[in-house]
Amino acid sequence: MLFFSRDLGIDLGTSNVLIYAAGRGIVLREPSVIALDKNSGKVLQVGAAARSMLGRTPGNVVAVHPLQDGVISDYELTARMLTEMLRRVLRHAIVKPRMIVTVPSGITEVEERAVIQAAMEAGARRVYLIEAPLAAALGAQLDITAPEGRMVVDIGGGTTDVAVISLGGIVESTSIKVAGDKFDEAIVKYVRRKHNALIGDRTAEEIKRTVGCVYPRSEEAIMEVRGRCLMTGLPRTFTVSSSEILDALEEVSSAIVEAVHWVLERTPPELTGDISANGITMTGGGSLIWGFDKLIASKTGIPTRVADEAVSCVAYGTGNCLENLSKMQDGTMNLSRQRQMKAR
Repeated sequence: MLFFSRDLGIDLGTSNVLIYAAGRGIVLREPSVIALDKNSGKVLQVGAAARSMLGRTPGNVVAVHPLQDGVISDYELTARMLTEMLRRVLRHAIVKPRMIVTVPSGITEVEERAVIQAAMEAGARRVYLIEAPLAAALGAQLDITAPEGRMVVDIGGGTTDVAVISLGGIVESTSIKVAGDKFDEAIVKYVRRKHNALIGDRTAEEIKRTVGCVYPRSEEAIMEVRGRCLMTGLPRTFTVSSSEILDALEEVSSAIVEAVHWVLERTPPELTGDISANGITMTGGGSLIWGFDKLIASKTGIPTRVADEAVSCVAYGTGNCLENLSKMQDGTMNLSRQRQMKAR
């Protein structure tokens, strides 16, 4: 495959990496996992192939998520993972690409530099950063340049970003380390406590997608689950219901609702009125848990919707920004802050 584009948008998520190429759309969608041989240090697999190895590797092989809670936890492994993913996308590219990479809104300067350096080491010619909620709003096709308030709730794998956007900038925002991974952990803990059985993260994720909910379902859903009995140590099959998972996820979902309340409380009254009229837009894989839009709407009294292609919104948002790369400065945190700096 001959690839001509030199500009890439990267949604660097805790759970998944999505790469958007100018003029081509999303060209790669892989789990943020890398597997390597501990003895030789050789990279064995990245992406889906590495994810299938989680919890199943022999002693000399380790499969890990190099990103945790939305930021880089292992710089070297993140750079190596990105290098391999970019190699798949840019097989015949001669010129190094410019890249715009998404980061959580609460990222520190140290974490920011780690992202830039990892992307440069992976093969970028220049690196630009954009906050995830701003990219999510662009990907959800919201008019962020209008003089009115719009709220975005982006629930990823490691972080949930809540932001109010107006005139192309972020007016108020927060980023909490409560998102999809915490939902999985809550399900694992609940099954251990309620059913006296141990399940893995992948099984927990399957439960979340199949019968998971954060708002009461009109009809009960039931799923058969296989795990290991903590009493006998033997395999065991049991069933879980949607009402059980509702209880399991209550604490985590409440933390996200509280983050939404926190941002609304600090938003100027005029923009709060706009949000009441425009509604709240949810993006990210976590927003797909059944009833999340209903939960936020019931707790805030504001109409809430899940964006089309919610999982890909951030990646599409970075793609929308690629045409503005020539106007950005190297290492720019996001478009909104750049505009604010120019305004001063």
